[in-house]
Parts: sequence; structure tokens; C-alpha cells
Amino acid sequence: MKCFFHRCCECLRCCGRRDPRPRTVWLGHPEKRDQRYPRNVINNQKYNFFTFLPGVLFNQFKYFFNLYFLLLACSQFVVEMRLGALYTYWVPLGFVLAVTVIREATEEIRCYMRDKEVNSQIYSKLTARGTVVGVVLYTGRELRSVMNTSNPRSKIGLFDLEVNCLTKILFGALVVVSLVMVALQHFAGRWYLQIIRFLLLFSNIIPISLRVNLDMGKIVYSWVIRRDSKIPGTVVRSSTIPEQLGRISYLLTDKTGTLTQNEMVFKRLHLGTVAYGLDSMDEVQSHIFSIYTQQSQDPPAVKGLNLATKVRKTMSSRVHEAVKAIALCHNVTPVYESNGVTDQAEAERHYEDSCRVYQASSPDEVALVQWTESVGLTLVGRDQSSVQLRTPGGHILNFTILQIFPFTYESKRMGIIVRDESTGEITFYMKGADVVMAGIVQYNDWLEEECGNMAREGLRVLVVAKKSLTEEQYQDFEARYVQAKLSVHDRSLKVATVIESLEMEMELLCLTGVEDQLQTDVRPTLETLRNAGIKVWMLTGDKLETATCTAKNAHLVTRTQDIHIFRLVTNRGEAHLELNAFRRKHDCALVISGDSLEMCLKYYECEFMELACQCPAVVCCRCAPTQKAQIVRLLQERTGKLTCAVGDGGNDVSMIQEADCGVGVEGKEGKQASLAADFSITQFKHLGRLLMVHGRNSYKRSAALSQFVIHRSLCISTMQAVFSSVFYFASVPLYQGFLIIGYSTIYTMFPVFSLVLDKDVKSEVAMLYPELYKDLLKGRPLSYKTFLIWVLISIYQGSIIMYGALLLFESEFVHIVAISFTSLILTELLMVALTIQTWHWLMIVAELLSLSCYIASLVFLHEFIDVYFIATLSFLWKVTVITLVSCLPLYVLKYLRRRFSPPSYSKLTS
Repeated sequence: MKCFFHRCCECLRCCGRRDPRPRTVWLGHPEKRDQRYPRNVINNQKYNFFTFLPGVLFNQFKYFFNLYFLLLACSQFVVEMRLGALYTYWVPLGFVLAVTVIREATEEIRCYMRDKEVNSQIYSKLTARGTVVGVVLYTGRELRSVMNTSNPRSKIGLFDLEVNCLTKILFGALVVVSLVMVALQHFAGRWYLQIIRFLLLFSNIIPISLRVNLDMGKIVYSWVIRRDSKIPGTVVRSSTIPEQLGRISYLLTDKTGTLTQNEMVFKRLHLGTVAYGLDSMDEVQSHIFSIYTQQSQDPPAVKGLNLATKVRKTMSSRVHEAVKAIALCHNVTPVYESNGVTDQAEAERHYEDSCRVYQASSPDEVALVQWTESVGLTLVGRDQSSVQLRTPGGHILNFTILQIFPFTYESKRMGIIVRDESTGEITFYMKGADVVMAGIVQYNDWLEEECGNMAREGLRVLVVAKKSLTEEQYQDFEARYVQAKLSVHDRSLKVATVIESLEMEMELLCLTGVEDQLQTDVRPTLETLRNAGIKVWMLTGDKLETATCTAKNAHLVTRTQDIHIFRLVTNRGEAHLELNAFRRKHDCALVISGDSLEMCLKYYECEFMELACQCPAVVCCRCAPTQKAQIVRLLQERTGKLTCAVGDGGNDVSMIQEADCGVGVEGKEGKQASLAADFSITQFKHLGRLLMVHGRNSYKRSAALSQFVIHRSLCISTMQAVFSSVFYFASVPLYQGFLIIGYSTIYTMFPVFSLVLDKDVKSEVAMLYPELYKDLLKGRPLSYKTFLIWVLISIYQGSIIMYGALLLFESEFVHIVAISFTSLILTELLMVALTIQTWHWLMIVAELLSLSCYIASLVFLHEFIDVYFIATLSFLWKVTVITLVSCLPLYVLKYLRRRFSPPSYSKLTS
């Protein structure tokens, strides 16, 4: 045992643990435990109780945007720099931070509750007979599956980085304007203090409300996704990156349980000269029935002799041998449960069919045993030492398990030695992958060809063989086997050598073909993604043939596309030659194994990624979890495009966490992937609507919202610049106190924020024409070009409003404030109406509510606005003229543009 534990420590050392120590496991003596080990729980939280607030604040203030406003608010404690009341700076900043903290706290609490629910679940029930002793060596974060994953991280969306970049440009503009103002004063007096005052005066150029509007918009998008009845069960676990869904260029998906259902169906039994498919399984059933009918009619004394001495086997006996081998060689245990009519004990005693459930570590195994039941040979009982089968006539066949050799990823096969209690015959049965079984079975001329044919149909192929042993042969084997297991040095090697002494010249019985059925609507979903300009890469641990067939079956690779299967390479020279051969291919899908991929990335990373990214589809088979994450990372680094990873199992977590957008599918492999993902769906087909509708809408809405908030702030900053220029470049604010806060809150906040409900096309149109999604991959909704257009619009409108107010005012300064501020509010409301493409009733309510709030508040704004003046006809016509001049030309330009250069979506809605 000590040797075993030392090896465990070596394993820990390889995985990066520090100072490993021998682990002594005390059975039945918990008081003697001298070491504490990690709890066996999953934890997908980004923070804990102590790191939450510092972590959230750090993630906020690492943005230039938020750091700028913190410094701005702090500067108001210096009397020489103060331009207004402290609350005008600290209240907006506090509100922004409060919204962020509440959102992050809500997500962390939800994540904690989900983890707690999963950790408290009882996954399995031990029902095997006899005594079971379990030894747990590694738990929690020391598990291999956990070591293969990275810690949860806060993902920052590309959209947020672009907005952060735009705020830096605005800050540059702010500095330039401030310097120009001071320069026009000829740097008189304490000019350096004037620069700071102008920086504060024009601080509205960078809108503090931008961050809170975008964050609240993300919350709305997440709520809409969760409430979508067409993708039920979808959960948004990270509400910070919904816009990412609208700009995905590469989709990396697992196969088993993601593209397929992980529900195995037995499809083919091949005996070499004859094959049985789903439409001919009744023939197999009739062969089994005839064998046991014939046996029941023969005298018991000669039954075994008659079967054993036949020189030429009949087809029925060949089918029978194959089915019996499949029914015996597995790790499946039948479990009986109460069904409300029959209790568990009675069901187990009478082998009640309606109460029986098969349990196994692999769904493939269950599919094989269920198939033998369907053709007449039923597994009804199993424990550590025996197996019971029931014949079509109800007779129970008893077999003693002498030895069992479990399946491992290294051996790729499993075996079992059983003794037939009725005849005393000892038989060694084995099944495994064709690559290893080909060298174990007797020579034949059909194994390799038929395995290839079945794999091309998308079937998982197993080769089944047997070998009869005499009592003397088995006793000799057992003696050597026991001795090998007692060896202190090289025990595993010696045990494998003894087992291999039996694995020679075995009789080939049959091939089995099991199909993992595709998920619902996988083909149309993949076609939609392809038409949207998204390249799909399939990363799977399955064998090359099966992965290739699934890719064809799911139409990941179209019928007209060629497939280049990357030959297995083991050194740099072979990799170089194969890459040259691949370079000569054009517009073909690539299929490559994990070993070859590792070799290419080791020596020719840049060249390989350049060629692979040009392929319409890529299939990577025999991929380890760390390789999946590595591929995602390389795609991000080499292409600069956004990636989305989709998976359903624990081995997909590292890939999901590495991707810009991780999507987990709740499948039969548990919830580990869905809990670690940013978005969780119940079926792969929901991914199409998640990207084409919600991703597209989220990105376009946030782009419109951000640019409008910037426009709103640039308008009032332009007015301030004009005002200061006219009045001898004085650093005096145009609007003070509640006016400046109310402008970006109650007066314009609701209409501007209502843009999160806007949409250019209906969801049905977005799904029908995925090409609309392709337009977003160029990032046009939020680009330097669109940003510049909105800057010019803001400068135009701000200048018109301010110069108009200056030209039309009479004698009082407060009249300038009244005319300009009212025109500014009306202009913003009209600009929202100009921007909206599809009206929602809440948008109309927001417009009317904001206008009503402004009119009602005029009564309380006598400190800033002459209440008697705004009731005059002079005020009304001046405001109307200024508002029309600022907005009407833009309406005309919009009409002309839509008339002569309509966007792609307008052609579909007309």
C-alpha cells in the first residue's frame, strides 16, 4: 500500500502541488486522521466573503472610465477646484457603483445557491449485494477533473473594452478643449489652476451615466433571455457579457452529449458473412429462440456434448455465441426498484422486468445489454462473483465470475472469465476497440474493412472475441496472476504481461455498432451558424472515424466539401511534410487527432493555425481537456476574433472558461459544465436563437445606447464651450445644481434607456436570415466612424441650441438658461424618437413621462429658470424654432439615406 500512496504523491507533484506527503488512509478510525484534505465540493464563485467588495471595486476602477470619475469627485474636496455642490459628483458615482455591486452580489448569491444545491444532491445509491469498502484518496480541488480547469474569472466583453477606448478619446478631447480655453486667455494668472477648472467644467464630455446605462441594459438583456419561451430553461449565469453573443466568429463544440444525445442505440451486429440491422433484429431473435428451444428438447446429458462436438457451426449457434458474449462481457448491474405494486425484495427475487433498471459507467454498455434483452437473452442478476441470464423460455443460466479485467483508456478493452455452472465450461470473453483487438483475434480478412464501414456510418464499433479454457489452463493462469498481483516492484507491468498471455489467437465472434443519436435540430442549427459567418470546430475525445462520421451526419461538413484527414505524425519532419500536403488543399474540412495536433503546435504553431483558420470546419479528435482550452486560447491570440465554447461535461469546463463566451448544455454528464458556463441551455438547437436573436439584439441595442448617452453629454458640453467662449472664456458653469443632475436622470434617462427595447427586425426574420448576423462581425454598430458621426451631430445640435438662445434672448440671463435648457430637453426626446426603429409602448410612456416630469418640475426651478417667462408666447416660439433647426435637418438626412442607401435589414422589413 505504501508504494501506491507514494505514487499518488508523485502524481500530485506532476500536477503542481507543493510538498506532497505520503497519505495514510485509516479505515474505521476517523480519530486517527492527522491530515486535513480539501472538501469534496464544487465551487464556481468568483469571490468569497472577504474578497467580494475589494474584487468588485478593483474590477470597476481598472476601467479608465470609472477611475476618471473617482478622481473627479475627489477633486471637489479642494476648495479652489470646486465648481458646484459635492452631491452633483458623488451621488452619480455612488449610484453607478451601487448598481454594479448589487448586480455582482446577486450573481454570486445565485451561484452559491446553485453550487449548494448540486453539492447536497445524492448522485448514486449502492445496491450491490455483499460488503462494499470505498477508499477516497483525492477530493475537491485535488481531483484530476478540477485540476484540468482554471479558476472562475470575471470576463470583460469586447464591447466594454471598445467603450473604454472611446472614453479615452473623449478624455483627450476634454484635455484639448481645456488647453484651448486657457490658451485663448493667453495663460494669464494662475493658468494651471484654470486648466483644472476647465477640466472639471467640461467633465460632462465623458458621461458618468454611460456605465450605469450599459450595466442596467445588460440586466434587461439577461432577463429577456431567461423569459424567452422558445428557449426554455436557458439561464444567464454571467450578465456582464450578453453583447459578446452578437459577435461570435468561432464556435468550438464538444460532440458527445452536445451535438449528440448521449443516448446509445444498438444498430448493427456483424458476424463477418452476415450483418443484422434494425430491420432484421427479428431474425436474431428467432435464432436465439431456436437454440434454446432445441436445447430444451435435447437430453441434459448430451446437450453440452452435442454443441461442443459440432464440426461446422450453424448460423443459429454463431448468433447465439455472439449474443451470449455480449450479455456476459460488461460491467452492467441490474437493479430492482419498487414500482408501487411489487416491492423491491420481491422484484429482485422474481427478476421482475417492470422493476429492473440497468446501471453502468457507460451508456454504451447499457445499450448492449438492453439489446440482448430485446433479442431474448436477458441479464437479470449480477453481483461480485456471479451473473444470471434468462433465456426466452424463462430458464435461468448461472455463471460464476472467475476474473474480470476492467476497461482502461490505455488498454482500450475489457475482459471477463466465467464458468458455466450447468456445463463447467470456462470461457474468456473480451471486447474492445478494433485497433487493439486486431492483434489479439485469429487471422481474418474482414475485420478491418467492416470496422471502417461501420465507423463511416457514425457507429461506435466494438470487437467481441472469446477463448475456451480448460481447468488446467485456468489454474495455471490464476496462479501466475495472483503472484503478479502480489509483486512489490513493477506490479502493473507484471499483471499486464500475465493477462496478455491469454490474449492470443482468440476467436472473433462479432462486431457491434452502437449509434449516439444527434440532438434535435442539430443540422439546421449548424447550417444557420454557418450562414451567419460562424466557423464551427468540433473538439472531442472520440476516435477519428467516429468523429468524422458525426461531423458528416450533423452536416458540420457539407456533402460538397472535401475532407483532409491529417495523418498521424510523431516528429518534426513528419509534421512538416503533412503541413505541406495540407497547404495544397483548398476549401476542405480538416480532421486531426490530438497527438498530431500537439506535434504541430509544438513546432509549427503559427503555420498550422493560419491554415486551420482558413478551413470551413475543423474536427479535432482524441482531444484532452487541456488541449481544448489551448485551441480556444490560440484562436483568440492568432485571429483576434471572439470565440464561443459549448459543452456538457466536466472535461469541457476548461474550454468553456477560456472562451470569450462559454455555453453549458445540461446533459446526462451532470451540471458541471452548465454551472461553470456564462450561459446554460438545455438543447444545442437553442444556441441558434441565443446568438441570432438575443446576441444580435443585445449588441445593437448597447451600441445605440452607448452612442446616444455620449451624444447627450457632448451636446451639453458643446453648449458649455460656446457659453464660455462668448463670455470671455470664463470657467463658469452654464447649468448648476439640480439642472445638471436632472438632465441626465429624470428628464432624459427613461427615453434613452428605452433603446434597450428597440429592434430592427422581428426575431423570426433574424432566424430566417442569419446573414444579418454576419454584418455585426465587422463591428459597424459601434465603430470610430459611427462615433465620429455622433460627435458631429452633438457639436451641431449643441451649437445651434446655444447660439440660438444667445441670439433670441431678451435682457435676462435666466432667459438664456430657460430657452437653451428646454430646447436641449426637447431635442433629446426628439432624437430618441429619430433613433428608434420599432416602437414599444414603454418607449411612448418613457417619452411622455420625461416631458411631464420636466414641465412639472419647472415650478420648483425658479432659482434657475424664470417661471413667468416660460409661460409667454415668446418663449414658446423661440424654443420651437431652435428645436426644429437642431432636429429637422437630421430627420431629412435620415430619410434620404434610407431612401437611397437602405441598410440590409430594411430590405427584409419593407
